[in-house]
Amino acid sequence: MGDLILPEAAWRRRAGMDRLCEVLGTDAARFVGGAVRDTLLGLDVADVDLATELPPEDVLDHVRAAGMKAVPTGLAHGTITVVLPDGPVEVTTLRRDVATDGRHATVAFTRAWEEDAARRDFTINALYADPVSGTVFDYFGGVDDLAERRVRFIGDPLKRIAEDHLRILRFFRFQARFGAEVDADGLAACTVRANDLMALSRERIAAELLKLLLANRAVPTVRLMIKQGIFRPVLPEITNVDRLATLVDREIGAGIAPSAIRRLAALLPPEAAIAEDVGARLKLSKSDRRRLVSATFPAGTEPPQAIAYTLGTDLAIDRLLLSDRPGADAQAIGDWQAPRLPVSGGVLVERGVRKGPEVATLLRTIEAEWVRAGFPDKDQLDGIVAAALDQWRRDSSNA
Repeated sequence: MGDLILPEAAWRRRAGMDRLCEVLGTDAARFVGGAVRDTLLGLDVADVDLATELPPEDVLDHVRAAGMKAVPTGLAHGTITVVLPDGPVEVTTLRRDVATDGRHATVAFTRAWEEDAARRDFTINALYADPVSGTVFDYFGGVDDLAERRVRFIGDPLKRIAEDHLRILRFFRFQARFGAEVDADGLAACTVRANDLMALSRERIAAELLKLLLANRAVPTVRLMIKQGIFRPVLPEITNVDRLATLVDREIGAGIAPSAIRRLAALLPPEAAIAEDVGARLKLSKSDRRRLVSATFPAGTEPPQAIAYTLGTDLAIDRLLLSDRPGADAQAIGDWQAPRLPVSGGVLVERGVRKGPEVATLLRTIEAEWVRAGFPDKDQLDGIVAAALDQWRRDSSNA
């Protein structure tokens, strides 16, 4: 420990970062967790966390006295969010667990770095770095595990899962993102304790699952989870990974960014009632639930732009990629901007249509034909409007 130096990275040069570390005391604060792990892997870093020996109240006082904005986002657990010009940094006092129940932990603050490391879930997440020298501190072999792409619990996996049941899903999420060969002890513990997931809030389950589905190795990881019965206690509908595998290949082939909701839809039987039930169970947002349900319907045979005009781009891409239509159909609407119907109700009124429901009905007829014709130019649209008005006049005279 102490031989490895954290590589230079853009996030270390963010405005205010050096000043924050000085305020906390460079001998009393270290970068920790994902920022250290991902920098060692050469990956981009979004979120930055600092661990400190200072009590949270002192962190607040020091940061505010330096003229920085500090928000006590998790004071009871020792977390202060410091708002820097390039984004927030979470500063958390070193902690040790006093009591756990599988969902929540009661903590006590400590000044021992190894105690703080020992309460973290996996060795690759318990890496610290000196903010000045970049020296990496590794108490549980995380650097070696990172080199081997091994996701390994700190200590006894069964004990760590008993402390926080969500670690079952986190084990697989990190496996999907970083893992190569699966750690046998961790896998065995997750399999034995899979029923513990039933004690978790569905929001926490959804958050982990949706992150997992975006990872590079989502398909083999989900396949392993199905084989080990991990989903059975909370999402028994997930029994096959084949549609997800096909979808991932189609996303890549079409050059379309993955969507966690689209990928979740691929894991479920294509039935609206099932999608609605799962969306409600996971307490997804209304828009995500609507998207999940929409993805169960077939793409149909209309041109891709017509589908996108009716459903919106995201929902249209979902249906096209989950169908057996060519990937080029989804590509065709990736950057497509739906036009607006260049005909208003006022134009119809000027041409003799009575104000009221008839205008709206006629507009819908014109719009449907305009979409079917592929959003033609003004001359062809004028013909569509004229034909619709002629039909309206015939119908009105026969009424």
